Amino acid sequence: MTDSSATGANNTPLSPLSFLRRAATVYPNQPAIVHGDISYDWATAYARARRLASALSKIGVGKNSTVSIMAPNIPALFDAHFGVPMAGAVLNPLNTRLDADTITHTLQHSEAEVLITDTEFAPVIHDALAQLDNKPYVIDIADPALPGGMRLGDIEYEAFLETGAPEFDWSLPADEWDAISLCYTSGTTGNPKGVVYHHRGAYLLALGNVLTWSLPQRPVYLWTLPMFHCDGWCFPWTLAAVGGTSICLRRVEPSAIFDAIADQGVTHFCGAPIVLNMLINATEAERRPLPHRVSVMTAAAPPPATVLAAMEADGFDVAHVYGLTEVYGPAVVCAWHEEWDEKPAAERARIKSRQGVAYPVLEELIVADPNTGEPVPKDGETMGEVFMRGNIVMKGYLKNRPATDEAFAGGWFRSGDLGVWHPDNYIELKDRSKDIIISGGENISTIEVESVLFGHPAVLEAAVVAKQDEHWGEVPCAFVTLRTGADASEQEIIDYCRDNMAHFKAPKHIVFCDLPKTSTGKIQKFALRERTTEI
Repeated sequence: MTDSSATGANNTPLSPLSFLRRAATVYPNQPAIVHGDISYDWATAYARARRLASALSKIGVGKNSTVSIMAPNIPALFDAHFGVPMAGAVLNPLNTRLDADTITHTLQHSEAEVLITDTEFAPVIHDALAQLDNKPYVIDIADPALPGGMRLGDIEYEAFLETGAPEFDWSLPADEWDAISLCYTSGTTGNPKGVVYHHRGAYLLALGNVLTWSLPQRPVYLWTLPMFHCDGWCFPWTLAAVGGTSICLRRVEPSAIFDAIADQGVTHFCGAPIVLNMLINATEAERRPLPHRVSVMTAAAPPPATVLAAMEADGFDVAHVYGLTEVYGPAVVCAWHEEWDEKPAAERARIKSRQGVAYPVLEELIVADPNTGEPVPKDGETMGEVFMRGNIVMKGYLKNRPATDEAFAGGWFRSGDLGVWHPDNYIELKDRSKDIIISGGENISTIEVESVLFGHPAVLEAAVVAKQDEHWGEVPCAFVTLRTGADASEQEIIDYCRDNMAHFKAPKHIVFCDLPKTSTGKIQKFALRERTTEI
């Protein structure tokens, strides 16, 4: 059409690093970070990131170097989401609940050259480092909110920043396909896999969050979601794009959340359904009156409709999203229709509990037969696997070509999640492929059984897994945590389920216990499956 070609004037690699530069230009004096008595503006946030990039460069960190960081939701981890890739390196945020062996594996597998670690985790990091022949350069974070703690490195984080230049001359990546981050899966069935993100995908998902959640300029965002989890669903970069304020939180507790809303003016936060459950079951002593309605984005395990209804009644507007580590976090949203506002609260919650439709930045989303790849009918009944395709799908698994090829077979990312496709184009998850229960030849969705269990007034939390059975092959087994002060027998719970669903789907066994969880609030069903052999 023209004689023009791509030049620096009309073609720039997409990278979320540009959002920070813009925020420092547009909102230099607006608050970027608040952490207890510490606060700083966007101009300072930009200078800190450049100092970190500069300091890392001085010790030899460059393109494709891996920098790991073990920290809760504190300023240093926010800095790292910009400063590490500004040095050309790849950020590897570590799950703060990992054991020493898994940390050792991650540091070895990622070939981490630098480890930035909060002193709270010094004991487990010490044990992990002891197992390494080639140890990374260690930098300690001494957070004023948690004074003390053993030092493992030669320098403290703030002192390390002082070695860097606030005017460091960084540049965008030459190729937007370059890696920006390395996030590991939970590893519930073996060693975790390293998921590689690129600058383009991080840029697009960060903007996708703005579009999907209708984020205003300068929101006040509370860090309840772990920033290490899928890079905090890319929200460090999202908040730079809209000039928002990050309210840091070392501990996710009901009183801390209510206090932040009342005292800091929090308008938005993200979290797994476990966080929602925590809030609706908060004691009067933990609660504060909400000065305004608060927007919440939830994902991970599909939230029960009862939990969504209770959150709405308590003054929270909940957006339900769905995604995986392999797609940078949330990639699907239950986009809301105004006509649904007229429906009864229970029906609104049921509709909202569906996963929904593709983010604007995800190209395609289908439910398909996992064997043929053909889309299933949009009848809300035919089960299939969720497939995705687009720019917010990972580059692949680090050093694991077989797993990458398997995940991308047929030109789609195969999620491993099973669901149905409704006539209105919304998808609804029914289970993980490994979690579906096949009883007497019939498929039973553990999510469906769990939703019924949550309807019982005594049930606080519930998880359902398959238990081997000589007659039926498999039967549902429910692990239940009761509300404080509540009482219910095994038979009472079973009878309740039989009264509210097909009898063959009702649990045959109920175990009362505290449920094992990952750091992101997901129930560790592999641990529960192991326990069924004892029943």
